[in-house]
Amino acid sequence: MPQSSLPPTNNATLGRDYRSRTAFAVAAIGLLFLGTESTRSEPPASNLGAKAALSGAPGASGASASAEALSAEGPGLVKTQPSEGRFVKTDEGFMVPYTTTIPGTEVQFEMLPIAGGKFKMGSPESEKGRKAAEGPQFEVTVDPFWMGKFEITWSEYREFMKVTDVFKGLEGMKPPLRQVTKDNQADAVTSPSNLYDPTFTFRNGQKPRLPAVTMSQFAAKQYTKWLSLLTGNFYRLPSEAEWEYACRAGTTTAYSFGDDPSQLGKYAWCFDNSGETTHDVGQKLPNPWGLYDMYGNVSEWVLDQYLPEGYKKFGGKPTNWKYAIVWPTKLYPRVLRGGSWDADAADCRSASRRASNDQDWREIDPNSPKSPWWFTEPDALGVGFRVIRPLKPAPSAERSKYWDAGLQSISEDAKDRVDQGRGAQGIVDRDLPAAIKKLEAERKAPEGK
Repeated sequence: MPQSSLPPTNNATLGRDYRSRTAFAVAAIGLLFLGTESTRSEPPASNLGAKAALSGAPGASGASASAEALSAEGPGLVKTQPSEGRFVKTDEGFMVPYTTTIPGTEVQFEMLPIAGGKFKMGSPESEKGRKAAEGPQFEVTVDPFWMGKFEITWSEYREFMKVTDVFKGLEGMKPPLRQVTKDNQADAVTSPSNLYDPTFTFRNGQKPRLPAVTMSQFAAKQYTKWLSLLTGNFYRLPSEAEWEYACRAGTTTAYSFGDDPSQLGKYAWCFDNSGETTHDVGQKLPNPWGLYDMYGNVSEWVLDQYLPEGYKKFGGKPTNWKYAIVWPTKLYPRVLRGGSWDADAADCRSASRRASNDQDWREIDPNSPKSPWWFTEPDALGVGFRVIRPLKPAPSAERSKYWDAGLQSISEDAKDRVDQGRGAQGIVDRDLPAAIKKLEAERKAPEGK
């Protein structure tokens, strides 16, 4: 693997009792280098039978034509070394920043190249604010990838939310279009239910540049599947190691800007300066690799389960990012990174970890089953995510574990909700925008024609 010229970094993960200090009533629901060379326990998904024939369901792990067709190239990779700007040199070519449009929309997002390299994951015992679950440190090798320059915004996430009504509309056409079958199940995406009480989810606003919030990890993973099948490029959530590597950006200090928490306000919206709300992405200074809001604003989902004992299972031995992933075997806790607008400076360090609590975060959800896509409690108003795109896409047979539920309970809850008409399931591929246009035309056509 091409090597990065970056120095090793030490990161950590923080187990903490993450509290919200805002008091309010809730309604009943409601690389970026310039010339850098790179480089409730449940049965696992594979044990589930045919009952969960749903996108994200354990039984839907096969690779379809669309899933297999995801490009190993795509935007952001050029053969000739750029004469200016940031790039990452790899055996496949030069990774460069790129901006792309979500097909069928006018919404764009930006991705930045991150060189491969090695770093120390887990904070040193001497780091101020450190918690036990951030150690012991161990070395992780990370492969090159692109990462979202910003957290996913409402402008992006609302396009995903819209497909719920699209899927229902296509199913209701005569004859139905793009029905989910056993043969195309791998291309099916489960989209979130329409909001029962938008005043909670949008409490901090719904402006296009605000980070999207209150979604579950399952919903975030299904977003990456939707985006992948729609664009033809493999997007996913970062692993915990990948996220921390990108956050540290070659540094070994508590923050990418050093050890002084008094400087955090230049880089992050946190408890001291946020005014108890999220803010438009990209308003603060970026980290050394050009990534914005890696600290504060919203905590960001990663793939991993949260282990209170930290990294003891790795025994301090070097490993690759892929083997450093702790694949979830329980609904929660799972890991979020970066702190949020409601977090203290210590909880925004590069090493800090936040543990999810799905039960508490859905406490006032009146539905049965409770939504597998949305949270309903104040703590979730600081929960969001950003995406990555690996230089080398995962093999088609492995992609479902990055995109789909992985647990029987999540799959069954999603299936039950879809059967109740809350949420929807449909096929996503590069032909979906054309199907949407056909649906819109039929809806506008005079009745009887």
